[in-house]
Amino acid sequence: MTPKVKAFFDGQTFTVSYVVQEPEGSACAIIDSVLDFDHASGRTTTHAADKVAEYVGSEELKVEWILESHVHADHLSAAPYLQQKLGGKIGIGAQIVAVQDTFGKVFNEGTEFQRDGSQFDALFSEGDSFHIGQMRGDVLHTPGHTPACLTYVIGDAAFVGDTLFMPDFGTARCDFPGGSSTTLFESIQKILSLPDKTRIFVGHDYKAPGRDEYAWETTVGEQKALNVHIGQGRSIEEFVEMRDARDATLAMPRLILPSLQVNMRAGQMPPADEQGDVFLKVPINKL
Repeated sequence: MTPKVKAFFDGQTFTVSYVVQEPEGSACAIIDSVLDFDHASGRTTTHAADKVAEYVGSEELKVEWILESHVHADHLSAAPYLQQKLGGKIGIGAQIVAVQDTFGKVFNEGTEFQRDGSQFDALFSEGDSFHIGQMRGDVLHTPGHTPACLTYVIGDAAFVGDTLFMPDFGTARCDFPGGSSTTLFESIQKILSLPDKTRIFVGHDYKAPGRDEYAWETTVGEQKALNVHIGQGRSIEEFVEMRDARDATLAMPRLILPSLQVNMRAGQMPPADEQGDVFLKVPINKL
């Protein structure tokens, strides 16, 4: 089955969100939505999410799922906003509990912060399946970037989140808490074992040097042959050495602190205080 895929590129965070529709019908899923956040002012807006919602409305689609590939560290999720407007269930990987445990401690969230994934409507594990109308989706657990990373295989399309980028840009970083370059290599092999013609849709694009346009669609065959980090049969030893050395040079994402606090809550802000005001924390020397 070949789903219809509509991509929405957010130039502020270089994130690609997707509306995935069954080929014969109106059911759809939204993958990796974006809530606009101005770090300097602390203000949120919904411009990116509204573009998705407008498309869903114009095509008269029915949203059945709002899916997260992982707990993003570079943008805030708009899942609750879109759920309120459009319906659908919010899903993420079952290992969200490990991420919540880690960052619940980093942000000193206390016992009132539930670390059982209950903020989400569905928690997926390896081998689970779900349906978008008559179209089946299958779940691959592909950790390494984070413990909870998933790849959603829907018909002939695989939505890989941050695990793989376009072939000329490579692979995800592995230096966040719970990340592992060895684990990432193993997860990528799982994705590359899919049929060569499988379409791969990446979660971000940063326009590799020498490329004029942003891009987000490739194939398993192209990744195996051309990926600058993992292609042409690179060994696990070579990959781990390259990935660990590269990660040691990378700065933290600009929005990592607000993103983690919101996304580990399924896109909800932290609880308001007695005056109704919401605050995000800045832990010092924790990351």
